[in-house]
Amino acid sequence: MPLLATTPVDRMKGPYPRRWWALLVLCLSLLIVVMANTSLIVAAPDMTKDLGLDSSQLQWVIDGYTVPYAALMLILGAVGDKYSRRGGLLAGLAVFAGGSVMGSLVDSPELVIAARAVMGVGAALIMPATLSLLVASFPRAERARAITAWTATSGLAIAVGPLVAGWLLESHAWGSTFLINVPVAVVAFVAALFLVPPSKATGMGRLDLVGGLLSIVTVGSLVYAIIEGPHFGWGAGPVAGAVVAGVGLVLFVLWELRHPHPIVNVRMFAQRSFSGSMLAVLMFFLGTFGAIYYATQHLQFVLGYGPLETGVRLLPLAGAVFVGAALTGLLTPRLGMKSMVTAGMALGTVGVLLLVRIDEGSGYGDFLVPFLLLGFAIGLSVSPCTDTIMGHFPERELGVGGGLNDTALELGGSLGIAVLGSVLATGYRDNLGGALGDAGRRLPPEAVETAKDSVGGALAVAEKIAATPQGGAEAARQLAGAAHRAFADSVAHTSLVGGIVMGVGTVLVLLILPGRRRARGAADGLDSSRPAGGSEDPGAQGSSPEDAAVSRVP
Repeated sequence: MPLLATTPVDRMKGPYPRRWWALLVLCLSLLIVVMANTSLIVAAPDMTKDLGLDSSQLQWVIDGYTVPYAALMLILGAVGDKYSRRGGLLAGLAVFAGGSVMGSLVDSPELVIAARAVMGVGAALIMPATLSLLVASFPRAERARAITAWTATSGLAIAVGPLVAGWLLESHAWGSTFLINVPVAVVAFVAALFLVPPSKATGMGRLDLVGGLLSIVTVGSLVYAIIEGPHFGWGAGPVAGAVVAGVGLVLFVLWELRHPHPIVNVRMFAQRSFSGSMLAVLMFFLGTFGAIYYATQHLQFVLGYGPLETGVRLLPLAGAVFVGAALTGLLTPRLGMKSMVTAGMALGTVGVLLLVRIDEGSGYGDFLVPFLLLGFAIGLSVSPCTDTIMGHFPERELGVGGGLNDTALELGGSLGIAVLGSVLATGYRDNLGGALGDAGRRLPPEAVETAKDSVGGALAVAEKIAATPQGGAEAARQLAGAAHRAFADSVAHTSLVGGIVMGVGTVLVLLILPGRRRARGAADGLDSSRPAGGSEDPGAQGSSPEDAAVSRVP
């Protein structure tokens, strides 16, 4: 075999010999995509202080990455299928690295948001490429293990991002957290040339550009409405976004049903294993990402941990992901995909509900068990869902399959951060007035408004007040204490809401996913339900989405 990976995987007679090394490159690429958000969590306070970000700007620093990422994944996954999946991965890594360098150099909120948007475009190229290349490179018998490793990498990034960012922030400015991604992207780019095989669809036909455009409009408008509406009010912009998303979805479905070669075969959603897995991914990340988002804020703002200390305290979550992933590889073939997914979602629901106990006297120990449960649930549930989703797609649509899976993941995470973040912010604002009591009437009105905007704003006001003479220290202590109480109470209330949402999602997934006997019966007729045209993955002959639910892992 030549040093560079030049032989297309679909022309190989047997499985790709370097597939496990290729998986390492794909997981490395996935790592920076997830780290781009998790590292920002601990960098946000420094960025807010240095750039003078208000709550709206901070939200868009975070979500400027999310909108292009979510909106473009489906069409860019199809482009990768058509022309080159490895080419899409390489282009994504280059764009992502460029956006990261830009983010480290700029010094205004608008340019930081623009840099994050560039990184989002790169991530939209990388994510579907990692899954499609994984499925194309691995035979059916090994694929579940490979997807489990892919899923575990996401859990690792949840902890590694804050840990590395926190270490850098100990002695460097927030711009250094952008540069984390650059050396990893460079290593992944070079390694992909040697270890990741070329791959593209055969017999795909022309791209469904109208369907792709409608998917961009629909998902982009939906994510915009999700971000803007809950946080900043349902004014003209968010309402228009929601309306455009609704109309776009209807047009997209109608177009795809009539198109001879649709970008997405929407009839697949009638298959319970597919629609149940998509719903599980969306609902699961809604609850878990939302909970991790506000729990991390509590560690920093209420318990007073620095960025590095916060990253260290997220490590148990990452470890639990690996344990859950290892167990799901062993248990899914024996118990079935439905049992593992619903068990994981139920454990995740319990983890979120345990945060209802949080109050101003809570310490890190009160977060440890929820973190362990959330991490374990991610490892247990996500890889069986992803394996099932990808199993529904023929070889020519692997990039689209990866794009759909990742869109559900990103929409769920965006919903969790936006909706639960909105509940948190509203609860905090309402609670702070009562927590301040008479002390609030002795503060300047503008100081009170800043304090109500966010717990970080309240602590910044308290720091300024403490520096003033004549009783400033006592007023600052009262304001900081009130902010801590208000935020802890809002964490408890938000966790109740998040737990209820996850609980409802768990029940829905339990009702939708087919049992093992029904799944095996449906598998017999799967070949007739696949979209016409295109060739199947040579390594997955005879595979089916239901096989993914009960596949044997050696």
